[in-house]
Amino acid sequence: MQALLRAGTALAGIVVAGSALAADLPRRAAPPPVFTPVPVFTWTGFYAGFNAGYGFGTNDDRRDPTVVGVNGASGLVAPGTAAAIAFSNGRNSTEGFVGGGQIGYNYQFTPGSGIVVGIEADAQYVDFGRDRNRFAVAPGSAAFLAGTQIFNPNGVTGLDYFGTVRGRLGYAFDRTLVYGTGGFAYGAGGGRDFGLPSGSSDDFKTGYAVGGGIEYALPTDSFLNFFRSSAVTLKVEGLYVNLDRGNRTTGAFGATPAGNLVYTNSPGVVLVSGGAARERDTEFAVVRAGINYKFGSY
Repeated sequence: MQALLRAGTALAGIVVAGSALAADLPRRAAPPPVFTPVPVFTWTGFYAGFNAGYGFGTNDDRRDPTVVGVNGASGLVAPGTAAAIAFSNGRNSTEGFVGGGQIGYNYQFTPGSGIVVGIEADAQYVDFGRDRNRFAVAPGSAAFLAGTQIFNPNGVTGLDYFGTVRGRLGYAFDRTLVYGTGGFAYGAGGGRDFGLPSGSSDDFKTGYAVGGGIEYALPTDSFLNFFRSSAVTLKVEGLYVNLDRGNRTTGAFGATPAGNLVYTNSPGVVLVSGGAARERDTEFAVVRAGINYKFGSY
Protein backbone atom coordinates (compact mmCIF):
# COMPACT_ATOMS: atom_id res chain seq x y z
CA MET A 1 0.00 0.00 0.00
CA GLN A 2 2.76 2.40 0.86
CA ALA A 3 4.39 1.53 -2.45
CA LEU A 4 1.23 2.57 -4.30
CA LEU A 5 1.06 5.87 -2.46
CA ARG A 6 4.69 6.61 -3.25
CA ALA A 7 4.10 5.79 -6.93
CA GLY A 8 1.00 8.08 -7.13
CA THR A 9 2.84 10.93 -5.47
CA ALA A 10 5.74 10.60 -7.90
CA LEU A 11 3.35 10.57 -10.89
CA ALA A 12 1.57 13.71 -9.68
CA GLY A 13 4.91 15.45 -9.33
CA ILE A 14 5.87 14.54 -12.87
CA VAL A 15 2.54 15.94 -14.23
CA VAL A 16 2.94 19.21 -12.34
CA ALA A 17 6.51 19.58 -13.52
CA GLY A 18 5.48 18.91 -17.15
CA SER A 19 2.77 21.53 -16.96
CA ALA A 20 5.23 24.09 -15.62
CA LEU A 21 7.68 23.32 -18.40
CA ALA A 22 4.93 23.57 -21.01
CA ALA A 23 3.97 27.00 -19.67
CA ASP A 24 7.53 28.16 -20.24
CA LEU A 25 7.59 27.09 -23.92
CA PRO A 26 7.27 30.00 -26.50
CA ARG A 27 3.81 30.49 -28.02
CA ARG A 28 3.19 30.58 -31.79
CA ALA A 29 3.11 34.22 -32.96
CA ALA A 30 -0.31 35.58 -34.10
CA PRO A 31 -0.51 36.54 -37.83
CA PRO A 32 0.04 40.28 -38.46
CA PRO A 33 -3.06 42.33 -39.28
CA VAL A 34 -3.80 42.67 -42.97
CA PHE A 35 -3.41 46.29 -44.13
CA THR A 36 -5.48 47.28 -47.14
CA PRO A 37 -4.28 50.62 -48.55
CA VAL A 38 -6.95 53.10 -49.61
CA PRO A 39 -6.63 53.56 -53.40
CA VAL A 40 -5.50 57.01 -54.48
CA PHE A 41 -8.08 58.69 -56.69
CA THR A 42 -7.15 59.36 -60.31
CA TRP A 43 -9.03 61.21 -63.02
CA THR A 44 -7.80 58.78 -65.65
CA GLY A 45 -10.62 57.05 -67.50
CA PHE A 46 -13.52 57.43 -69.89
CA TYR A 47 -16.63 59.32 -68.85
CA ALA A 48 -20.08 60.29 -70.13
CA GLY A 49 -22.74 62.55 -68.76
CA PHE A 50 -25.36 65.26 -69.12
CA ASN A 51 -25.47 69.03 -68.73
CA ALA A 52 -27.90 71.94 -68.71
CA GLY A 53 -27.51 75.68 -68.49
CA TYR A 54 -28.14 79.08 -70.01
CA GLY A 55 -26.75 80.72 -73.14
CA PHE A 56 -26.75 84.35 -74.17
CA GLY A 57 -25.48 86.32 -77.16
CA THR A 58 -22.30 88.36 -76.81
CA ASN A 59 -22.25 90.30 -80.11
CA ASP A 60 -23.88 93.69 -80.59
CA ASP A 61 -26.38 93.48 -83.43
CA ARG A 62 -27.62 97.05 -83.33
CA ARG A 63 -27.82 98.60 -86.80
CA ASP A 64 -28.20 102.19 -87.93
CA PRO A 65 -31.71 102.99 -89.17
CA THR A 66 -32.21 102.10 -92.83
CA VAL A 67 -34.65 103.92 -95.11
CA VAL A 68 -35.67 102.38 -98.44
CA GLY A 69 -37.61 104.24 -101.12
CA VAL A 70 -39.81 102.23 -103.51
CA ASN A 71 -41.97 103.05 -106.51
CA GLY A 72 -44.28 101.21 -108.87
CA ALA A 73 -41.43 99.52 -110.71
CA SER A 74 -40.63 97.51 -107.57
CA GLY A 75 -44.02 95.78 -107.50
CA LEU A 76 -44.44 96.67 -103.83
CA VAL A 77 -46.65 99.67 -104.45
CA ALA A 78 -49.25 100.60 -107.05
CA PRO A 79 -47.95 101.89 -110.40
CA GLY A 80 -47.33 105.62 -110.36
CA THR A 81 -46.98 105.77 -106.56
CA ALA A 82 -44.08 105.72 -104.16
CA ALA A 83 -43.45 104.85 -100.54
CA ALA A 84 -40.70 104.94 -97.96
CA ILE A 85 -39.99 102.07 -95.62
CA ALA A 86 -37.85 102.73 -92.55
CA PHE A 87 -36.22 99.93 -90.58
CA SER A 88 -35.44 100.55 -86.94
CA ASN A 89 -32.24 99.75 -85.12
CA GLY A 90 -33.61 97.06 -82.86
CA ARG A 91 -31.50 94.34 -81.30
CA ASN A 92 -31.76 90.63 -81.82
CA SER A 93 -32.34 88.43 -78.79
CA THR A 94 -30.06 85.42 -78.57
CA GLU A 95 -30.49 83.79 -75.19
CA GLY A 96 -32.20 80.85 -73.61
CA PHE A 97 -31.93 77.27 -72.42
CA VAL A 98 -29.01 75.04 -73.41
CA GLY A 99 -28.81 71.33 -72.63
CA GLY A 100 -27.24 68.12 -73.90
CA GLY A 101 -24.66 65.46 -73.24
CA GLN A 102 -20.92 64.88 -73.36
CA ILE A 103 -18.38 62.09 -73.57
CA GLY A 104 -14.64 62.22 -73.03
CA TYR A 105 -11.42 60.76 -71.72
CA ASN A 106 -8.98 62.07 -69.11
CA TYR A 107 -5.42 61.06 -68.33
CA GLN A 108 -3.75 62.05 -65.06
CA PHE A 109 0.04 61.83 -64.98
CA THR A 110 0.32 61.36 -61.19
CA PRO A 111 -2.54 59.92 -59.11
CA GLY A 112 -3.69 62.16 -56.29
CA SER A 113 -2.68 65.66 -57.31
CA GLY A 114 -1.20 66.50 -60.69
CA ILE A 115 -1.70 67.54 -64.29
CA VAL A 116 -4.70 66.17 -66.18
CA VAL A 117 -5.13 66.20 -69.96
CA GLY A 118 -8.16 65.05 -71.88
CA ILE A 119 -10.52 65.40 -74.81
CA GLU A 120 -14.28 65.94 -74.75
CA ALA A 121 -17.08 66.06 -77.33
CA ASP A 122 -20.56 67.37 -76.64
CA ALA A 123 -23.84 68.02 -78.48
CA GLN A 124 -26.27 70.69 -77.27
CA TYR A 125 -29.90 71.58 -77.92
CA VAL A 126 -30.44 75.34 -77.99
CA ASP A 127 -33.66 77.25 -77.36
CA PHE A 128 -32.56 80.76 -78.30
CA GLY A 129 -35.23 83.34 -78.97
CA ARG A 130 -34.87 85.87 -81.74
CA ASP A 131 -36.36 89.33 -82.38
CA ARG A 132 -36.34 90.91 -85.81
CA ASN A 133 -35.87 94.63 -86.11
CA ARG A 134 -39.03 96.62 -86.65
CA PHE A 135 -40.08 98.58 -89.72
CA ALA A 136 -42.47 101.45 -90.42
CA VAL A 137 -44.14 102.65 -93.60
CA ALA A 138 -44.38 106.34 -94.39
CA PRO A 139 -47.84 107.86 -93.75
CA GLY A 140 -50.18 107.51 -96.69
CA SER A 141 -48.35 104.51 -98.13
CA ALA A 142 -50.00 101.69 -96.23
CA ALA A 143 -52.91 101.33 -98.66
CA PHE A 144 -50.54 100.63 -101.52
CA LEU A 145 -48.72 97.95 -99.53
CA ALA A 146 -51.77 95.80 -98.83
CA GLY A 147 -50.92 92.13 -99.24
CA THR A 148 -47.18 92.83 -99.32
CA GLN A 149 -44.85 91.06 -96.88
CA ILE A 150 -42.19 93.37 -95.48
CA PHE A 151 -39.06 91.83 -94.05
CA ASN A 152 -36.25 93.32 -92.07
CA PRO A 153 -32.91 93.28 -93.90
CA ASN A 154 -31.16 93.34 -90.56
CA GLY A 155 -32.96 90.34 -89.09
CA VAL A 156 -30.93 87.51 -87.61
CA THR A 157 -31.27 83.78 -87.72
CA GLY A 158 -31.71 81.55 -84.72
CA LEU A 159 -29.69 78.57 -83.55
CA ASP A 160 -31.20 75.14 -82.95
CA TYR A 161 -28.15 73.14 -81.89
CA PHE A 162 -24.42 73.29 -81.54
CA GLY A 163 -21.61 71.00 -80.50
CA THR A 164 -17.90 71.06 -79.75
CA VAL A 165 -14.84 68.83 -79.82
CA ARG A 166 -12.35 70.26 -77.34
CA GLY A 167 -9.12 69.50 -75.59
CA ARG A 168 -8.89 69.91 -71.81
CA LEU A 169 -5.87 70.80 -69.67
CA GLY A 170 -6.07 71.15 -65.91
CA TYR A 171 -4.62 70.46 -62.50
CA ALA A 172 -6.19 68.10 -59.98
CA PHE A 173 -6.13 68.71 -56.26
CA ASP A 174 -7.08 65.14 -55.36
CA ARG A 175 -10.82 65.05 -56.15
CA THR A 176 -11.06 68.66 -57.36
CA LEU A 177 -10.09 69.45 -60.96
CA VAL A 178 -9.64 72.98 -62.33
CA TYR A 179 -9.26 73.11 -66.11
CA GLY A 180 -9.25 75.17 -69.28
CA THR A 181 -10.68 73.96 -72.57
CA GLY A 182 -10.79 74.92 -76.24
CA GLY A 183 -11.33 73.52 -79.72
CA PHE A 184 -13.68 73.10 -82.67
CA ALA A 185 -17.35 74.14 -82.62
CA TYR A 186 -20.24 73.66 -85.03
CA GLY A 187 -23.94 74.47 -85.17
CA ALA A 188 -26.97 75.31 -87.28
CA GLY A 189 -30.09 77.42 -87.00
CA GLY A 190 -33.67 76.63 -87.83
CA GLY A 191 -35.30 80.01 -88.42
CA ARG A 192 -35.87 81.64 -91.81
CA ASP A 193 -33.15 83.96 -93.03
CA PHE A 194 -34.55 87.49 -92.82
CA GLY A 195 -38.07 86.06 -92.73
CA LEU A 196 -38.04 85.26 -96.43
CA PRO A 197 -40.40 82.47 -97.53
CA SER A 198 -37.68 80.83 -99.60
CA GLY A 199 -34.87 81.48 -97.15
CA SER A 200 -33.57 79.05 -94.60
CA SER A 201 -30.96 79.29 -91.89
CA ASP A 202 -30.33 75.57 -91.66
CA ASP A 203 -26.85 76.19 -93.07
CA PHE A 204 -24.10 74.42 -91.17
CA LYS A 205 -21.69 76.77 -89.40
CA THR A 206 -18.28 76.05 -87.91
CA GLY A 207 -16.04 77.97 -85.56
CA TYR A 208 -14.32 77.60 -82.21
CA ALA A 209 -15.07 77.40 -78.49
CA VAL A 210 -12.94 78.30 -75.46
CA GLY A 211 -13.65 78.26 -71.76
CA GLY A 212 -12.93 76.64 -68.44
CA GLY A 213 -14.47 75.06 -65.40
CA ILE A 214 -14.16 73.20 -62.13
CA GLU A 215 -15.12 69.58 -61.46
CA TYR A 216 -15.43 67.58 -58.24
CA ALA A 217 -15.49 63.78 -57.85
CA LEU A 218 -17.96 62.35 -55.34
CA PRO A 219 -17.26 59.15 -53.40
CA THR A 220 -17.91 55.93 -55.31
CA ASP A 221 -20.80 55.00 -53.01
CA SER A 222 -22.64 58.27 -53.70
CA PHE A 223 -26.40 57.93 -54.06
CA LEU A 224 -26.00 59.51 -57.53
CA ASN A 225 -23.97 56.55 -58.77
CA PHE A 226 -26.86 54.90 -60.58
CA PHE A 227 -24.61 53.18 -63.14
CA ARG A 228 -22.11 51.70 -60.66
CA SER A 229 -19.29 53.71 -62.23
CA SER A 230 -15.88 54.15 -60.66
CA ALA A 231 -16.74 57.76 -59.79
CA VAL A 232 -19.42 60.40 -60.20
CA THR A 233 -18.27 63.95 -60.89
CA LEU A 234 -20.11 67.27 -60.80
CA LYS A 235 -18.92 70.25 -62.83
CA VAL A 236 -19.64 73.91 -63.54
CA GLU A 237 -18.34 75.22 -66.86
CA GLY A 238 -18.35 78.37 -68.97
CA LEU A 239 -17.82 78.46 -72.75
CA TYR A 240 -17.53 81.18 -75.38
CA VAL A 241 -18.64 79.96 -78.83
CA ASN A 242 -18.05 81.75 -82.13
CA LEU A 243 -19.64 80.30 -85.27
CA ASP A 244 -18.63 81.98 -88.51
CA ARG A 245 -21.63 82.88 -90.67
CA GLY A 246 -19.59 84.88 -93.17
CA ASN A 247 -20.11 88.50 -94.16
CA ARG A 248 -22.10 88.98 -97.32
CA THR A 249 -24.56 91.61 -98.51
CA THR A 250 -28.10 90.33 -98.41
CA GLY A 251 -30.34 93.32 -99.07
CA ALA A 252 -33.61 91.41 -99.40
CA PHE A 253 -36.41 93.24 -97.66
CA GLY A 254 -39.79 92.27 -99.07
CA ALA A 255 -42.04 90.14 -101.23
CA THR A 256 -44.83 91.23 -103.53
CA PRO A 257 -48.35 89.75 -103.28
CA ALA A 258 -47.33 87.45 -106.16
CA GLY A 259 -44.51 86.06 -104.00
CA ASN A 260 -41.65 87.75 -105.85
CA LEU A 261 -38.73 88.74 -103.63
CA VAL A 262 -37.57 92.32 -103.79
CA TYR A 263 -34.02 93.43 -102.94
CA THR A 264 -32.44 96.81 -102.38
CA ASN A 265 -30.86 96.48 -105.82
CA SER A 266 -34.17 95.63 -107.54
CA PRO A 267 -35.74 98.04 -110.11
CA GLY A 268 -37.72 100.76 -108.42
CA VAL A 269 -35.93 100.33 -105.06
CA VAL A 270 -33.57 103.00 -103.75
CA LEU A 271 -31.52 102.67 -100.56
CA VAL A 272 -31.95 106.17 -99.15
CA SER A 273 -29.84 105.82 -96.01
CA GLY A 274 -28.13 103.19 -93.92
CA GLY A 275 -25.70 100.45 -94.82
CA ALA A 276 -26.18 97.20 -96.65
CA ALA A 277 -27.40 94.39 -94.47
CA ARG A 278 -24.64 91.96 -93.60
CA GLU A 279 -24.68 88.67 -91.81
CA ARG A 280 -22.44 88.49 -88.76
CA ASP A 281 -20.82 85.80 -86.72
CA THR A 282 -22.97 83.94 -84.22
CA GLU A 283 -21.29 84.63 -80.89
CA PHE A 284 -22.63 83.49 -77.56
CA ALA A 285 -21.59 82.36 -74.11
CA VAL A 286 -22.84 79.34 -72.19
CA VAL A 287 -22.83 78.74 -68.45
CA ARG A 288 -23.81 75.19 -67.56
CA ALA A 289 -23.70 72.55 -64.85
CA GLY A 290 -23.18 68.87 -65.53
CA ILE A 291 -22.79 65.39 -64.12
CA ASN A 292 -20.37 62.75 -65.41
CA TYR A 293 -20.04 59.03 -64.77
CA LYS A 294 -16.41 57.91 -64.95
CA PHE A 295 -15.49 54.36 -65.95
CA GLY A 296 -12.11 52.67 -65.84
CA SER A 297 -9.43 53.49 -63.28
CA TYR A 298 -10.50 54.18 -59.72
